[in-house]
Amino acid sequence: MLVLLRNRTYRHLFTAHVIALVGTGLGTVALSLLAYDLAGADASAVLGTALAIKMVAYVGIAPVVGAFADRIPRRALLVAMDLTRAAVALALPFVDQVWQIYVLIFLLQAASAVFTPTFQATIPEILPAERDYTRALSLSRLAYELESLLSPALAAGLLALITYNWLFTGTVIGFLASAALVVPVALPAPAPVERGGGIYAKATFGTRLYWSTPRLRALLALDLAAAAGGSLVIVNTVVLVRDRLGRGAGDVSLALGAFGAGSMVVALLLPRVLERYGDRAVMRPAGFVLAAALGLFTAGLASGTVTWAGLLAAWAVLGAGTSMVLTPAGRLIRRSAAPADLPAAFAAQFALTHSCWLLTYPLAGGLASAAGMTTAAAALTTLALGSAVVAVRLWPTSDPGDRPICQADRTPGLADAGPSAVHPP
Repeated sequence: MLVLLRNRTYRHLFTAHVIALVGTGLGTVALSLLAYDLAGADASAVLGTALAIKMVAYVGIAPVVGAFADRIPRRALLVAMDLTRAAVALALPFVDQVWQIYVLIFLLQAASAVFTPTFQATIPEILPAERDYTRALSLSRLAYELESLLSPALAAGLLALITYNWLFTGTVIGFLASAALVVPVALPAPAPVERGGGIYAKATFGTRLYWSTPRLRALLALDLAAAAGGSLVIVNTVVLVRDRLGRGAGDVSLALGAFGAGSMVVALLLPRVLERYGDRAVMRPAGFVLAAALGLFTAGLASGTVTWAGLLAAWAVLGAGTSMVLTPAGRLIRRSAAPADLPAAFAAQFALTHSCWLLTYPLAGGLASAAGMTTAAAALTTLALGSAVVAVRLWPTSDPGDRPICQADRTPGLADAGPSAVHPP
């Protein structure tokens, strides 16, 4: 996979992506400590609200920007969003009220909701070969998981030497370095496209493209299954490890690391597997892998037989299943949209995926608090299993592979969006 880094443009963008991820990870740790300083015992509520604001920004902003992305040079857009994020991170150490955190988090995540889909839509144009693009998707997944493992460790080391406010400086440096790496490269110009209708029609174009394409509807169902598994891990690991199993704080990181390790192993193996068997053969079973892991863990909770080794194994399988869904997703989107529609399609995918998490995060946390961990896990299991079944029914066995199967010309309202929307089978 590292052979892709010989491509100068991709090397700059990937390095910018990794550096920005590390900066974001440092900022996440610092934000948690800042919330504790401002809110004390209510810090969890503050962070929970900040997380909800993040998801709302992702869901609301990305489709709107995707509708107009073809009018702005991509390099200028990416650099502007990096500079915006750097400015917000620079302001965070100076806040002294909780509401100020909420405002700055919304601005920060709104910029990310612009940056990430634009970045995702650019990569398939830089790497047009299917094999190269698949490797790039695996590298991206590896970058996300490595960041989740390394950033907390780096933050812990730095906090032994400096106060947490200085971690925000690392976030600022990360975004500025990302912008500096994007500036010297030439990126493909957005393909001009004319779509009928007003702002609403343009903003919802990507979502309607999604709904009119069977394989993308199946992808959304699988995203919901992945969110069900991931939410149990992200929201409830600390309670399961500390209270249910009675283990130390350090073991929380080990449990989260098991999830990341499972994801990374699959990401490394997927390029060859996808090349041999295709997306459908890998992704459709992923939903059942996630549901099975959740179901077995729920049974362990109900019977009181959950062990430390069992939790690590379940988390590793959930990480593997999540990677089986998320890593190949870009391949499906690229095959299902015309080049001019890629920004809108990736923006829709970004918003719809985070809508799934907006549902499952409170489900995992709220049910665990109100009805107990077993009930929460059972609900997430049911959601994952139902999503897996829906995905199987939605993804046609006659999927034509690399040919678009968007049924836009037979979907009321979408055909009027312009000729770029129509991809007959």
